[in-house]
Amino acid sequence: MRLFRYLAKEVLVSTVGVTLILLLVILSGRISSYLGRIAEGKMTFEFLFVILGYHIPSFVQMILPLAFFLSLLLAFGRLYIENEMSVLFSSGISKVKLASYTLGIACLVGTVSATINFWIAPLSEYRAAEASEAQNQLSAFDFLIPGRFEGSGQRTTYLDSFTPNEGWMKQIFISDVVRKKDQNIPTQTLAAYAEQIRISSEGNRNYLVFKDGTRYEGKPGTASYRITYFDTYAIRMENQGSSVIDAPYTQSTLTLIDSEKLADKVELQWRISLVVMIPILAIIGLSLSQVNPRQGRFFKMLPAILLMIFYIALLIWGRTALEKGKLPIQLGLWWIHGLFILVAALLFAQYNQIFERRKARLPNLANAHE
Repeated sequence: MRLFRYLAKEVLVSTVGVTLILLLVILSGRISSYLGRIAEGKMTFEFLFVILGYHIPSFVQMILPLAFFLSLLLAFGRLYIENEMSVLFSSGISKVKLASYTLGIACLVGTVSATINFWIAPLSEYRAAEASEAQNQLSAFDFLIPGRFEGSGQRTTYLDSFTPNEGWMKQIFISDVVRKKDQNIPTQTLAAYAEQIRISSEGNRNYLVFKDGTRYEGKPGTASYRITYFDTYAIRMENQGSSVIDAPYTQSTLTLIDSEKLADKVELQWRISLVVMIPILAIIGLSLSQVNPRQGRFFKMLPAILLMIFYIALLIWGRTALEKGKLPIQLGLWWIHGLFILVAALLFAQYNQIFERRKARLPNLANAHE
């Protein structure tokens, strides 16, 4: 039991470290993408942290099998380099028993992965979809930054500041284009104040109400030019239609089990696959982690990583083929796992020197008959 705790500590600590590193890499890429959307006025800065927080479980469910596999190679490779494995084997620990310990560690990681895949990640993605839907309901005026021109060309908006108590837009300028008689007519609206009003009795319609301003309509230098001075002027804004959140990755696992939709069945198999691959990768990692101290701990790292990448790429291809109907749903992704179970069994047989033992027995039997 002490040996299992020692091995589990070595592998799990490395798994947490590798997971955090890969997660930071993914988050940094997403943050740069979201910052671009914030600069374009398509997202509020506060929403950035909300959406990233909701997406973290989905990132982790993909990272965890990879992190566990890499950590297994690193941890066991170090034990071989420092001759700790030699001490274990000389103390009576067989490679079969070491494999059972490795599968025990894989069960711990698989339990965490199953919790994330079957419960936490779908719930977080559903919350993320709800937050995105609420964000889409915001108008362009919710993203305005005081003292900065937003838009381009003739479609430009500017406001000086917000009033401290009411939160009204102060000293607002809007340049736009309206279509009249097959012509684009420029318009400019200047107002001392403006506010957004939602009227529930009219189906949650949004209005932008201007106070104390002037509206200019027409092409400069032409006779058809209109100037309107107003005390109150309202513009009805288009409402974004709300959509139903029914994407497979946002649905609970129980819903996917009861569903007859092809996309839901594929999503269910994908969630199961991310858990099933962990013990398979554990045996592959155990078999490829054995290195000679003269070779270095990274000698078999490259072929192991390439094999892992091929496994994941094949699963992704299989998922796409299932969604497009190119593979029968009855076959699913199980044949891929079966293929790599065979690979893991062959690698472990070579690791456990089964073939060498049989070769050694054959000459002995021949000598005995003589």
